[in-house]
Amino acid sequence: MNRRLLLTAGSGVLGVAVLNTVTGCGSSPSSTSPAAPETSVPAEAGLGDWHRADLSFVSAWILVRGGEAAVVDTGTPGSGPAIEAALKAAGSGWDRVRHLILTHQHQDHAGGLAEIVPSLSAKLYAGGEDVASIVSDVALTPVADGDDIFGLRVVGTPGHTLGHISLFEPATGVLVAGDALRNQNGLEGSAPEYTADATQAVASVRKLAGLPVRVILPGHGDPLTSGAADTLQKLAATL
Repeated sequence: MNRRLLLTAGSGVLGVAVLNTVTGCGSSPSSTSPAAPETSVPAEAGLGDWHRADLSFVSAWILVRGGEAAVVDTGTPGSGPAIEAALKAAGSGWDRVRHLILTHQHQDHAGGLAEIVPSLSAKLYAGGEDVASIVSDVALTPVADGDDIFGLRVVGTPGHTLGHISLFEPATGVLVAGDALRNQNGLEGSAPEYTADATQAVASVRKLAGLPVRVILPGHGDPLTSGAADTLQKLAATL
C-alpha cells in the first residue's frame, strides 16, 4: 500500500510524493513522527564533519564541508524540524544543503521528504531500483554503485530493498550504511522482517566488509567509531 503525501508551498500545493509505506527497519515508537528537539544538541565525538539528527528510533546523517552540506535520509513524516535543528547545531542550514540522498524507499528513511523539499535548493538522489517508488515533482537522480556525490562513493547494497545504497567517504573511512547494517544490539545486518532479498542482503554486508571502514553510521542504533572494520568483518564471517 502506498501513502500519498502533499508537497506544499505557501497556500498552494507544489506536488505529490508517493512513498512505499513499509515503515522499515527498526523498532519504532507507536507514533511515526518524532518530536523535534527544543534546543540544538552538541556534535558526537569521533564523527569529524558528520553530524547526527537523532530521530528517536532512526537517524539522518549530515555532512558539512566547505560551507556546503549533504543530508542522508529524511526520517519519518514530521522529522523536518529535528533535521533542521541538527543542521543548525552543525553551523549550517537548509540554504546550504546541496545534496539530499535517500539510502532507500522505506517510510522511516524517506517519509520526511515531502515537508523538506520546499526548503531545499538541493539535488535529490536515490538508488536506481528504488527511484520508481518515490514519486515527486522534484526529480530524483538515480545513482548506482561507484557514483560520486559530494566526495561520497555510492556503494550498491541491495537486499534490504532492491535499490538500497550505502555511502562511503574514502578520505575518512566513514560508512553511512542505511539499513544494510544496524547497531541496536551490536552490529547486525538488515532486519530479516523488512528485507526484500536475504541473499542479496548478506552479499551486501560482505561487500561492505571489504572496504577500509573506520566509522559506521547506521540508520538504526548508535554510530560505531572504534574497531568498526574488525567488527564488520567478524559479522560478515558469521553470515
